[in-house]
Amino acid sequence: MFEIKVPSLGESETEATLISWLKDVGDEVQVDDIVAEIESDKITMEITATESGILTEQHFAVEDTVEPGQVIGLIDTSVEVEAKPADPQAKEKIENSPTSPEPQVESEEVSSSPADNLAEREQVRIPMTRLRKRIATRLKEAQNTAAMLTTFNEANMQSIMELRSEYKDAFEEKFGTKLGFMSFFVKACALACADFPTVNAQIDGVDVLYHNYIDMGIAVSTDNGLIVPVLHDVGIKSYAEIEQGIIDLATRARTGGLKPEDMQGGTFSITNGGIFGSMLSTPILNTPQSAILGMHTIQKRAVVEDDEVVIRPMMYLALSYDHRLIDGKDAVQFLVKVKEALENPSRSALGL
Repeated sequence: MFEIKVPSLGESETEATLISWLKDVGDEVQVDDIVAEIESDKITMEITATESGILTEQHFAVEDTVEPGQVIGLIDTSVEVEAKPADPQAKEKIENSPTSPEPQVESEEVSSSPADNLAEREQVRIPMTRLRKRIATRLKEAQNTAAMLTTFNEANMQSIMELRSEYKDAFEEKFGTKLGFMSFFVKACALACADFPTVNAQIDGVDVLYHNYIDMGIAVSTDNGLIVPVLHDVGIKSYAEIEQGIIDLATRARTGGLKPEDMQGGTFSITNGGIFGSMLSTPILNTPQSAILGMHTIQKRAVVEDDEVVIRPMMYLALSYDHRLIDGKDAVQFLVKVKEALENPSRSALGL
């Protein structure tokens, strides 16, 4: 018998919730098949089989709390299972698997149209997921603990847009990934963190913990809430490596494929509300980090260049920071450094 065990959940996490079984008792299981999904305070994880056979037991039901190392089911490996051809609907089945409790409708009859709602008012109660509860707790902790302040600037995105337009095809052909905006922001923040190390530091008790590396948290919106997987060592990564890493993290974040190490660490974070149309916001710190950069939508605006009014694609930038550690002067100069790197991408690529 092969024991299906709950994997390690990472630092400081001791339990998770079993949110779905992808295999039923009696089903054939192939190596690398996803058997179940669990949700911890930080991520949704897939539990895959490393042996083939027949699923004979499920020791826990959906919504049960499980702990690392616990056996949640058994696979009879004595039964030979014939390898199946690739199932094109398998991905769809996984993506459509339940990841949250069924809503409990607090009325006897559910209306079927907005017009019916006017006649029969109703409320729907849905229990918060473990991940949503953790998000709520962490955001409130950040507000209660840090002395948060936000400083603003704006960046002219003309040069980056021209650079992307000129090299996007060659970049994708060589590296197999598109050249997006995010890699420019990650690089710009990495350069600024090198010049202003306090922004990349954190308060640890009565000490300040400095890092000689930059692990960038990249906020990703998922159906279960906003999570912030970490792209490690961005200071020494190329633009292509950053783009590939971001796509990989975002894809696995949305399909439940993140690992505990993908959520560990993080010295600085970036969040992009611009993809939803946000023009300006004040992002909340991702504690225990001391700063976070907010990106926003690109809009054409009238600006003055060489005493002439011209139209340029502009983006507002927001840096929220912990004023207990970071002085306003450093925060403002950090953001100016980011702005300069964005507006002169060729120079920043050369490390100038």
